[in-house]
Amino acid sequence: MSVSEEQITKLFKARRTVVQMLWDRGYSVDDSDIKMTRQQFIQKFGDNVHLKRDDLLILCNKGDAPTDQIYVFFPAEQKVGVPMVRNCAKRMKADNIFNAILVVQKALTAPAKAAIGEINSYFHMEVFEEAELLTNITEHMFVPKHTVLKDQEKKELLEKYRVKETQLPRILVSDPVARYYGMKHGQVVKITRESKTADTYDTYRYAV
Repeated sequence: MSVSEEQITKLFKARRTVVQMLWDRGYSVDDSDIKMTRQQFIQKFGDNVHLKRDDLLILCNKGDAPTDQIYVFFPAEQKVGVPMVRNCAKRMKADNIFNAILVVQKALTAPAKAAIGEINSYFHMEVFEEAELLTNITEHMFVPKHTVLKDQEKKELLEKYRVKETQLPRILVSDPVARYYGMKHGQVVKITRESKTADTYDTYRYAV
């Protein structure tokens, strides 16, 4: 089945944002993928007739932890159901990979959401709709810089200010920026904003 020019553009933009997202999370991503143009995307994955979503599959690892790998699946189904979710989980299990992102065309069916809930007791599978990835939310002029702290950095922060993590202001893991960075419960993010009296100032939020 052929793919329209509009669909090609959407897929190109969604994949570009995913690649940027992986880079910002600390994964090793080829520079050619980050800088890929629409024309290069078509040359690599095919034109209207030959482009297949399954071919957009991404597998990469974190630079400081090569065994920490992640899959990004682009299911071909318009409406992803339980069978596709389970097929992705089977591939993750077979390849011993515990993290994945599903880029879906439309919202998951209710049974598929329930299946992911079950799968996430063992794996960590995130879901983004294609429309959410057409632009990179972190590049919006009103979104300040976010930096997720590593465990040691979080420990040093709490010791410096002599506070418990639960005393920090909160950010929901469902917040769009928190989702972009793949934040998990208990993590702390540093938010850097411009100031009228100083160059920048930092605030911290605890993910719940």
